Amino acid sequence: MSFQPLPKVPRTRRAVAPLLAAPRYEILPLPRALEATEQLPAGSVVTVTASPHKGLHATIDLVEDVAAQGMRAVPHLAARQFRDSAELAGVLDRLDAAGIDEVFVVGGDNHDPAGDFADGLALLRGMADLGRLPTDVGVPSYPEGHHTIDDATLWTSLRAKQEYATYTVTQLCFDADAICRFAAEARRRGITLPVVVGAPGVVDVTKLLRVGLKIGVGDSLRFARGNASVTGKLLRPGGYRPDGLVRKLASRVAYGDCTLAGLHFYTFNHVAATARWVRNTHRRAA
Repeated sequence: MSFQPLPKVPRTRRAVAPLLAAPRYEILPLPRALEATEQLPAGSVVTVTASPHKGLHATIDLVEDVAAQGMRAVPHLAARQFRDSAELAGVLDRLDAAGIDEVFVVGGDNHDPAGDFADGLALLRGMADLGRLPTDVGVPSYPEGHHTIDDATLWTSLRAKQEYATYTVTQLCFDADAICRFAAEARRRGITLPVVVGAPGVVDVTKLLRVGLKIGVGDSLRFARGNASVTGKLLRPGGYRPDGLVRKLASRVAYGDCTLAGLHFYTFNHVAATARWVRNTHRRAA
C-alpha cells in the first residue's frame, strides 16, 4: 500500500473527505469479529491487534479469515510474543499463503520477551535478516509520549525503524494540535514516514466495557495507561464520536499546517457503527 500526503484544500469541510477516503479499522481478536468486518466494503484495510491475553496465533488465525473475506488484512506482530526466527519465518509463511503483504510491528505488551526479540526494532531486523520484509510495514508513534519510554528514546527508535518501515500510525490521541506538532517535529528530525492518525471510532460505553472483560482490560485499554483522560473521554455518558477531532484535523490540513496520510480507527470491534459514521461523514463532506 502506498501512502501519499493528503491534498491541501481551501475549506475545512472539503478537507474531511480525503481524510476519510480510505480509513483503516483496527479490531481485537475476539469471537464474532468476522461478523463485524463482513459489513465493510471489500478491500477495506482491517488491522488485527496482538493480545498477550489471546496469544500470537489468535491474531494470525483471525487475519487469515479477514483476508478471506476480501479485506486488506494487516496483522499486528508483537516482537515479545515470538520465540525465535524459526517461529517468525513460520508466521511469515502463513501470511504469504494468505496473500497478506503488510504487517504492523509493535514491541507488545508482554512484560518479558518470549524469546529473541525484545522490541519492535529487533523484530524488524529479524525479518530483514530473513530477507522477508513485507511490502508494507507500519510502526507505532506517540504524539503525547509513552508512559514507560522517554521521548529521546522514542525518537531514536522511530528514526531507526524507518529503514524498515513504510508508514507510522500514531497511538490513540484526542488532540489535533498534538498530532500536528508531532508530524511537524518528525519531519524536522528527518523522519519521512507518512503519518496515519490513530483515532477513536464510535465507542459505546457498555460495549467497550464488555470487550474489556472478554479480552482483558489491560489489552483493550492498553493505550490508556498513564493517561486517565483517555479513559474518561471514551467512557463518558453517551459514548464517543470522532466528529470534533476529525474536523480539527481537517482544518489544520486545509490551511497547510499539517500533512497527514489518513485515519486509523481504534474500533474496539464496534466496526459497523464506526463504518457507518465514516460513510455518512464522508458523503456530507464530498
